[in-house]
Amino acid sequence: ATVAAATGRRAVAYSRLGHGFSDLPAAAKTIDFMHAEAATVLPALLEALHLTDPVLVGHSDGASIALVHAATHPVSGLVVLAPHVIAEPVGLVGVAAARHAFRDGDLALRMARHHRDATATFHNWNDVWLSSGFGAWDLRPLLPGITAPVLAIQGTADPYGTVLHVEAVRDGASGPVELLVLDGGHAPHLEAPEEVTTAVARFLATITTPSSPSSGSG
Repeated sequence: ATVAAATGRRAVAYSRLGHGFSDLPAAAKTIDFMHAEAATVLPALLEALHLTDPVLVGHSDGASIALVHAATHPVSGLVVLAPHVIAEPVGLVGVAAARHAFRDGDLALRMARHHRDATATFHNWNDVWLSSGFGAWDLRPLLPGITAPVLAIQGTADPYGTVLHVEAVRDGASGPVELLVLDGGHAPHLEAPEEVTTAVARFLATITTPSSPSSGSG
């Protein structure tokens, strides 16, 4: 809403399945869940809303889904906050620490304020990330398919990843990539809202036409 007000653009926000108060997924997530959401769920949502060539804004796993989608579907631009590009070892340590915080700390109570089923939401994410095969997960081979402009935002104290991820987007994408590295953790839009809103509004002002990729390639 803040970005919409700052830019005059229409914004559509949604909670992914299993998040917020959306329905729970019918089955447990698998290692390729972000690819699956990018290939099926997001296109179905855009079609249902009659939206074409959107600017996608995503955070964390949602940012990764936006990157995967943009590699094979037409978009006008991308804003990715704390995206995951590889299963970085330091990030997996943070994911493991989150499991302890959920089990022994107050994370479960805090999540319960924002999710229909905090336990299901947590384990659908955490169990996949800590599964034995997730260490090989890697989006870098897909990044050259992204030709739309990208604003990639990362906090320097993010427990789930370093600047390696946004730098990988910069180095791998075929289109222009602007990096914004801020002091703070995994939620720059909450920790530095004014800086993020200003950067996103400035970025959106530069986008006029779709550029990644043509509809025929998706």
